[in-house]
Amino acid sequence: MSDEGALQFDARKAPDALRTIGEVAKAIGIRQHVLRYWEEQFPMLKPLKRSGGRRYYRPEDVAMVESIDRLVHKEGYTLKGAKAVLSGKGAGAERAPAAAPVAPAPVSSGSGVPVAALMDIRNRLAAALAV
Repeated sequence: MSDEGALQFDARKAPDALRTIGEVAKAIGIRQHVLRYWEEQFPMLKPLKRSGGRRYYRPEDVAMVESIDRLVHKEGYTLKGAKAVLSGKGAGAERAPAAAPVAPAPVSSGSGVPVAALMDIRNRLAAALAV
């Protein structure tokens, strides 16, 4: 993963130590309920659950959460699309850069919206998302 080691965890723990849901959520910058929801939506995300239902994330679980976060929040995938990419069933496991211009979709002549203006807006948005 490109951001390997970028997460800030408690320095007193070993890098391969188990992490609580609170530690993972804080390091990635998302809320705990989002992690619990992602566990339901992504069958490959299975943290250890101890007595009382307390979750402990292994390093590979943390890497999976980072991948999901990157796909959904930075690259703009839907949860369904991110799941397809992570399971290897996605149409493009390697997605083209967001700033790459895309061929315009045909616009009906009755819409009255200039295609060039829409393409300019789309390219500017894609460039802004790539930053």
